[in-house]
Amino acid sequence: MNTKEFFAALNLLEKEKGISKDVIKETFEHALVSAYKKNYNQATNFHVEINEDLGTIRMYQQKEVVEEVDNPQEQLSLDEARAKNPRHEVGDMVSFEVTPKDFGRIATQTAKQVVKQRIRQAERDNLLQELRDREGEIVTGLVVKDDGKHVFIDLGKIEGLLPMREVLNPEEIRPNSRMKVYISKIEAKTKGPVVYVSRKDPNLIKRLFELEVPEIYDGTVEIMGVARDAGDRTKICVFAEDENVDPVGACVGPSGSRVQNIVNELNGEKIDIIQYSKDPAVLVANALSPAQVTKVAVNQEARATTVLVPDAQLSLAIGKRGQNARLAAQLTGWKIDIKPESEAAKYGIELDAPVSAPDEDLED
Repeated sequence: MNTKEFFAALNLLEKEKGISKDVIKETFEHALVSAYKKNYNQATNFHVEINEDLGTIRMYQQKEVVEEVDNPQEQLSLDEARAKNPRHEVGDMVSFEVTPKDFGRIATQTAKQVVKQRIRQAERDNLLQELRDREGEIVTGLVVKDDGKHVFIDLGKIEGLLPMREVLNPEEIRPNSRMKVYISKIEAKTKGPVVYVSRKDPNLIKRLFELEVPEIYDGTVEIMGVARDAGDRTKICVFAEDENVDPVGACVGPSGSRVQNIVNELNGEKIDIIQYSKDPAVLVANALSPAQVTKVAVNQEARATTVLVPDAQLSLAIGKRGQNARLAAQLTGWKIDIKPESEAAKYGIELDAPVSAPDEDLED
């Protein structure tokens, strides 16, 4: 067999595709053994020796040295073994070259198959690694089609799968339209990696703000938390270590331009931006925006708060179907019980007390 092209291909693949020569040779050896057994109806104890220095590929069969031969395919008598080498003993394994005349044809066909297979596998592996590095990022893709269960998004090298349950609004799915999606999960499959993307993941909000707000991107402003009812309302809590930086103002942007760009991307989803505070009473009061809060009583041990609001603000504080209070609780990590000012006496809370009253015991 003329092996120059084969060994040249090994070197080229290692250089250009990053595929180890040893990996290809090992795969090639196994494939050759299988091809040999199939073509020559042989059974066991075969192996291939590839010698790149000599440019040779040869097939060998091993047989065990025994006193009496029961299986000529796998055994060799002691006399036959010693005819080759007087030092052989019972139990030794003796190798015989069994390279057939047309072995070059088999080797050539097998080499082509193995090389193609390894190239495809290497490309899949490289793509998978590249995609894994991008997991958790936001990307812009082109809507290709939907099959009722998934929307197929062209991401360049691969299509992303957007499950219908992760779509904000079916009306946003228009063929050939562009949209930003969050890469939520990468799965390795037999035919290649599968990329799952989302429009509802709370992390999409974080990434959108990173794109729109330079102060978040460079770390001047930090996102402390996100609570989201995708497609309807989001609350995001921000903080700046530098007292001279207004974290809420930075996120809102000049004339509200920054947050408006995000709202437009999310098809009108409302976004409340609140300032973080280490004081739980202040934090909870901020989180209930846009409602006005009169007083927050805090029970540190139960990690619970009772919040007083003007009677006219009760519905706004609770929100439609309890949304505002629920998102505020998710954002802060505190239980929130909202009461009207008219019931302050019932709960033993003084209206003229300061907004923050840490560690105050709450009544049932």
